[in-house]
Amino acid sequence: MRMTYIRNGLTLSLDTQRCNGCRQCVEVCPHAVFVVKDGKAMIVDREACMECGACAQNCASGAIRVKAGVGCASAVIQGMVRGTQPSCGCGGPDADKGSTCCG
Repeated sequence: MRMTYIRNGLTLSLDTQRCNGCRQCVEVCPHAVFVVKDGKAMIVDREACMECGACAQNCASGAIRVKAGVGCASAVIQGMVRGTQPSCGCGGPDADKGSTCCG
């Protein structure tokens, strides 16, 4: 089953000009968001990104940016720990119903 965490990966960005093709993003991403082709990283599955921040932390060239600890990464982990549905309290019209971040 393919998990979708955040539609359009709201905070994930990649500057291919800065990418040195080291493949660290590919190695550390738990959901295969990246591939390296022709010596540069590419985002191939943005919706699989859970904004954990591993890619950005391991990108020595600073080509990847992501706001870690927001959105689904935190909600999914907390839901798993508590045995509940992922909910990050995003607000919005369904906030009092435990609105989820995962679409």
